[in-house]
This record gives sequence, structure tokens and C-alpha cells, in this order.
Amino acid sequence: MKEYQTITEISGPLVFAEVDEPIGYDEIVEIETPGGETKRGQVLESSEGLVAIQVFEGTDGIDRASSVRFLGETMKMPVTEDLLGRVLDGSGNPIDGGPNIVPDERRDIVGAAINPYSREYPEEFIQTGVSAIDGMNTLVRGQKLPIFSGSGLPHNELALQIARQATVPEEDDASEGDGGSEFAVIFGAMGITAEEANEFMEDFERTGALERSVVFMNLADDPAVERTVTPRLALTTAEYLAFDKGYHVLVILTDMTNYCEALREIGAAREEVPGRRGYPGYMYTDLAQLYERAGRIEGRDGSVTQIPILTMPGDDDTHPIPDLTGYITEGQIYVDRDLESQGVEPPIYVLPSLSRLMDDGIGEGLTRGDHADVSDQLYAAYAEGEDLRDLVNIVGREALSERDNRFLDFAERFEDEFVNQGYETDRSIEETLGIGWELLSTLPAEELHRIDEEFIAEYYLEDETEAAAVEAE
Repeated sequence: MKEYQTITEISGPLVFAEVDEPIGYDEIVEIETPGGETKRGQVLESSEGLVAIQVFEGTDGIDRASSVRFLGETMKMPVTEDLLGRVLDGSGNPIDGGPNIVPDERRDIVGAAINPYSREYPEEFIQTGVSAIDGMNTLVRGQKLPIFSGSGLPHNELALQIARQATVPEEDDASEGDGGSEFAVIFGAMGITAEEANEFMEDFERTGALERSVVFMNLADDPAVERTVTPRLALTTAEYLAFDKGYHVLVILTDMTNYCEALREIGAAREEVPGRRGYPGYMYTDLAQLYERAGRIEGRDGSVTQIPILTMPGDDDTHPIPDLTGYITEGQIYVDRDLESQGVEPPIYVLPSLSRLMDDGIGEGLTRGDHADVSDQLYAAYAEGEDLRDLVNIVGREALSERDNRFLDFAERFEDEFVNQGYETDRSIEETLGIGWELLSTLPAEELHRIDEEFIAEYYLEDETEAAAVEAE
């Protein structure tokens, strides 16, 4: 292990040093400052005679007199089942005052993509307890389903609700093919404020969810470079628990926008040619390296399911971050500003939301036979009600027919009763579908074109006054 005192330049989070031997990409570096402080970094670029090092703890205190040591290995995460219940910083160091972690092994944080031949198709339902997700945009084990939000919207509350309620699903242990697998949550926070961090920890401790969780915390005043390793540490831990220990792991990453901003900052320091809106041209590849680590492997009991959360700058879903995320992942959940202003909790807007794997995770033996039909009909009726709202603004409600008024009322009740449930309510899929049928029963049975007649006969709730009037005629 050679030691150099050959720093030539310091630029933002980067340190450039001259070397006289080949240095590996991603190699871990220790930099000792004249004040005796040791900082860790990673080789970002290596060329003949010169290396660029990104420093995790920031470059304060580093000067040309600092010593640089190359450790000859890439960054690794110490993994063990004992990580459950622990809180770590963005670099994987414990910050909860607990005992030192004795790892079973140390794993490279870059990870390897799941071999497509060995990848098992995701088709097992995850119950989040949130009707707008379970009923309309079902999450499936092994899926990557992002939440698209905006600045100031309650995506953190939604993330906590999912983490809390999905930690101990009611039927997981009884499901076929589980092999007794347990549920675990990996929570990776990037660039959040101290206030948000306190809210997260209070909720985890209050509800007991921390016992089955591993929390990684990178705060807003932590170095931006650290944000580039936080999700990789979290996913390495998730893969170990899933594929070595048989857990079904739900990985929640928030906020991916802060992660991408860190990529842009590093790219600017390297004087790279920027891509769209100043973000690196390789951001798509970088995000794919993270998102594609979700999935299931044939012959293994566990699974890794991802819910990345991102705040869309300016609520613009054509911005590079949500745009590229949408290409890689299997759908999206939209958190809506208008619904939030109306007091809907959680304010999930189901019309632009989508789960591309939903059809494979619902139905007889998974949720219920009528699930797909109910979801399709709720979507169609709500979409019609939304269109009629625009018409009401022009002609007034009195000008609409009785049928149109029914769909308008349906849209309002759908938001108030189906989507709106609060952040403390945990609904089973049976409750969610029951509420769906209550709402659909406010429409005439002949309007339910997307539901099989056998399900209408079994679940449709006849209005007693209307039924009596029909019999009297």
C-alpha cells in the first residue's frame, strides 16, 4: 500500500493526485490531512499518472500536504442479519449508539445484475394497506414502482405508511411459496433535513417498524458525494437479506432527486460535457444500475422490491429525473397537489398512476377474482367523472343529465372514501374491494360494462328503495 503526497488540485468534492502505478476504478482511498484527520474517498477516474478521487466526507482541511493511500479494494458493505433494527449513516456507519456490527461478510456495493435467465417473474401480491395502491396500482414482489411527488407534498408520510404497514403483512406467512420468509424494510434517505430524519425515526420507533428495518440516513448537510453510495449500501444489504437469508425485502429510497443532484455536482466538478438540463449523459445508466437490482431469483425464497421516491422539479414529469426513471421502472404512483390541497390523505392521483405488473399479481388465489374488473371499472367511472368536472365549469351542473350527475357524485365519493383513508389506516385487500363495490353500486348495474356479470350478481349492492320501486312497477 503506497502513500503519496502528490495532490495537484482540489475541485469541489474531488481531489486530483499524481501516481506512478496503475490504480483501479472505484478503489477506496484514505486521505490524511495535516491536522491528523483521515477521510475516505473513492477513485472516480484513473488515467496514466493521474487519478480523480471523490471524497465522501468533503474536502475541508485537505491541501497539497495531505497524504493519499490507495487501499487496493473497492468499497464494501459489512452485512449480517443483525443489521435489522439498526440506524446507519449514509456511509454505512452505525449512528444509533448500538453495539459494533460484527459482519458475516463484506460485500462489494456495486453488486451484479440478476442474470435474466435466473430472474423469476414477479407475480406475488404485496399488501401495502393503501387502497389507491392495492386496489388500483398493485405492488408485486420483485417490482420497482416509484412514487412521483413534488416539493412540499406528503410523500414522506406515504413512504412511512407503506414501510409501517408492509413490514408485517397479514397473510405473508400463509401465502403459498413463501417458505416461511419474513418481511424486512430497507429505508435509504438521501439529502433529507434533520427535521425529516427525526420524523422518520420517531415513526419507526413509535410503531415498532424499526425492529424489522435497516435505516440509512444521509442528511442535507452531509457531503453530496456520500449520496452516491447510500443507495448502493442499502441495496447490497437488501440483496444479502433477500437472497442469502430468505427475506422479502422492501427497499424505499428517498429522495432520488437529491441523488441525481449529487451526480450533477460531481459531473460539474469533473468538467464533463453536460446532458439535458446539466445532468450527466450517463444518468440513465447510473439509475438503471440501482433500479435493476430489484427482482426475484429462481430457487431463492427472498425478493427485493423497490419503491424509489422522487420530487419532480416544478411538478414536471418530463424533467430528466422522472422521465428516465419512468423508462426503467414498471410504472409510477403520482402524488397530486390538488388532492393534497383538498385534504385527501394520501393524495394519490390514480389516473396517471400505473403498475405495469399489476395484472400478474392479482386475481383468484392472489387477491380476489373480481379485483381486475373492479379496478378497471373504478378507473373508467372516475375518469368519466373527471371529464364531467371540466364540463360543469362551462355549463353548470343543472345542465347535466341524471346519469352525468351520478358520475360526478361518484368521482367525489371515490376521492373522499376510496383514496382518502388517512396515514394511520391499514386496509386489507378485502376492505379495499368492499369500498370499491359500495361506490360502484351507486351507479346503475347496466353502466358497469367492465365487470363480469357473475361478479355483479355476487357483489353488487342493490339500493333497497330503488329495488322496491322497480318491484312496485
